Amino acid sequence: MIGNSEKVSSAGVVKQAARLISAAGRKLFTEPITAQWAGIKGTLCSDAAALARRVDLLLVFGGDGTMLRLARDIAGSRTPILGVNIGSLGFLTAIPSDELAPALRRVWNGEFNFEARALIQAAGQCHGQTVEQTALNDIVISRGIASRLIELEVRINGEPLTRYRCDGLIFSSPTGSTAYSLAAGGAVVFPTSQVIEITPICPHTLSNRSLIIPLTATIDVKVVSPRPATILSADGQVICELSTGDSLTVSRSRRTVRLMHLAGSSFCETLRRKLHWRGATL
Repeated sequence: MIGNSEKVSSAGVVKQAARLISAAGRKLFTEPITAQWAGIKGTLCSDAAALARRVDLLLVFGGDGTMLRLARDIAGSRTPILGVNIGSLGFLTAIPSDELAPALRRVWNGEFNFEARALIQAAGQCHGQTVEQTALNDIVISRGIASRLIELEVRINGEPLTRYRCDGLIFSSPTGSTAYSLAAGGAVVFPTSQVIEITPICPHTLSNRSLIIPLTATIDVKVVSPRPATILSADGQVICELSTGDSLTVSRSRRTVRLMHLAGSSFCETLRRKLHWRGATL
């Protein structure tokens, strides 16, 4: 078990899970921060990566941000992740907190399946230093606080695509299509699709629209504009400030993460529930 220590009000849910796990005869592992703020006892591991090496299932309490951090921490591990939503929207978390008990009973009964999710990565130069970052949702290159457009030159598989003048570019994995990319006007993509989505943020050229390319493609991005500041981030975490002439290659990572879903759940059902796709009446 691992949780988001910033969500203090969720300690009761974590304690409930600990009781249910013990009552089912399962062995509980956790890490020091979760054990302290939630007031639970179990075998302690130093961090998420150490937990993943010791357990059969990582039960994660939080929202999508917590899931994203964990996915980066254990990238490449075969240990599945099951998310319990104590956030707001929670696209990556499979279980609402108020359905924890019946959900865990289904897990004990083997009523689940696994789904591998592709990760994407950005590698290149930032101020003369080598940088390499992995993301489950998205890699974003965007302007800083100044309200001026940046210019980014993009090539796909070595072939020139275009030079974007925009507030930034979102390079989204299939999983991340329902995150920042969706808010910027990108398409909703099934998370098991083998694609990368490039979505410009407020492009100056109105014909610049979201572009979907094969997951096997490599995308080379070069910073052209000298100003304003250009920021690289991965899953919402700022990595560095890029300089004019810095270049990055965005591509599929060799690593993946495994998510657990309860049997009978589907992405279509998630869209209906999370985005309230109920249809309309006139």
